[in-house]
Amino acid sequence: MTIHLQQPLLPSEAPAPLENGTVRQGDAGAAFVLESKGEWYHAGFHLTTAIVGPTILTLPYAFRGLGWGLGFFSLTVMGVVTFYSYYLMSLVLEHCEKAGKRHIRFRELASDVLGSGWMFYFVIFIQTAINTGISIGAILLAGECLQIMYSSVSPDGPLHLWEFIAMVTVVMMVLSQLPTFHSLRHVNLASLFLSLAYTFIVVGACIHAGLSKNAPPRDYSLESSKFSMVMSAFTSISIIAAIFGNGIVPEIQATLAPPVTGKMLKGLMMCYAVIFVTFYSAAVSGYYVFGNTASSNILKSLMPDEGPALAPTWLLGLGVIFVLLQLFAIGLVYSQVAYEIMETKSADVNQGMFSKRNLIPRIILRSLYMIFCGFFAAMLPFFGDINGVVGALGFIPLDFILPMLLYNMTYKPSRSSFTYWINIIIMVVFTGVGLLGSFSSIRKLVLDASKFKLFSDDVVD
Repeated sequence: MTIHLQQPLLPSEAPAPLENGTVRQGDAGAAFVLESKGEWYHAGFHLTTAIVGPTILTLPYAFRGLGWGLGFFSLTVMGVVTFYSYYLMSLVLEHCEKAGKRHIRFRELASDVLGSGWMFYFVIFIQTAINTGISIGAILLAGECLQIMYSSVSPDGPLHLWEFIAMVTVVMMVLSQLPTFHSLRHVNLASLFLSLAYTFIVVGACIHAGLSKNAPPRDYSLESSKFSMVMSAFTSISIIAAIFGNGIVPEIQATLAPPVTGKMLKGLMMCYAVIFVTFYSAAVSGYYVFGNTASSNILKSLMPDEGPALAPTWLLGLGVIFVLLQLFAIGLVYSQVAYEIMETKSADVNQGMFSKRNLIPRIILRSLYMIFCGFFAAMLPFFGDINGVVGALGFIPLDFILPMLLYNMTYKPSRSSFTYWINIIIMVVFTGVGLLGSFSSIRKLVLDASKFKLFSDDVVD
């Protein structure tokens, strides 16, 4: 069957897609940052790092706004829908490759298939906001991890949060010089094992806390006010949606050596096997022990400000170290789109990746990007609340709406088919979820505004 795609209306700045899997002339972003050498398991490592991060320690808090039944239901639905969404995205990319146009950037794919020049700018704006936000958040959380370890050793020490953030930023500046997305494959394999390691530590710590004499009282009741209950539920749903969010599937698929047919599905299956193990175990163990008192980071519930730690301190410290190390990998993965944009404009593809002509601009631009992220992490230690709004407004269109729309536009399933209507239903439902999630996240931002202080030592939950 021949599929006729709409003629693209690409803006003048947008490079044309790859022809027959070869690097387009003069496109340094494609040749360097998004070089296509990977195997399916490398894509699995990248996907796992992009999705399975320390945000899973927020899942007991998300259950707090939903309860057991709705919590399990929401977690399962989000998992099924995102797997389906990312699989549809991979099919659209494979279809374009077979048609002689290999898209390696989300923004080009959306602009080509939907035939709308403004879509190019919409996707690049949303992607940039999400990726920069996650990079800032990763540096902030890594700085907080260092602060936690420092405070346990020297409770009255003179160092401040911004100084730990500066240390993390310097490390990120060094690591950011890894030249390509593919070069992160070993880093992201380590990230996969780190996510399993700290999840098992948290689960073991929660079981220990639940069986100890200092076990917290268990209360699973929801908010007493119906309005507050509804707002908490939508905040929790948007948290779960953001945790499953990715937004860089085309860029990850771009790292695969052509032909890519079937490789992304294997990578997704690897990733979701890790998701199944980590998400459910962290959510169930944390919510079971702490109920509606669960913190937005379950490690904080295990290490309360007052009273003894609810699990062995050495074990919790090891968990914090594993979280810290994985945050470096997450920051690197979500910086790749920014690096690709930079090198498309700054690098010369006709000279070597490590030539002086390309190496010096790379060092300068990537270091400046990390300094920018580190500065905002130090200045806005309440960035989590801002990121909640960005996540609701960004991940929903990129991960829950556009993949279904792109599939329907590319494969043109019959309007009477199940596939067509399930895609329409997902788009409509998650548009509503995104809007309500944004409203509830903005509401939380307003309620927490009195706690906000620039360059504070305290991170607002």
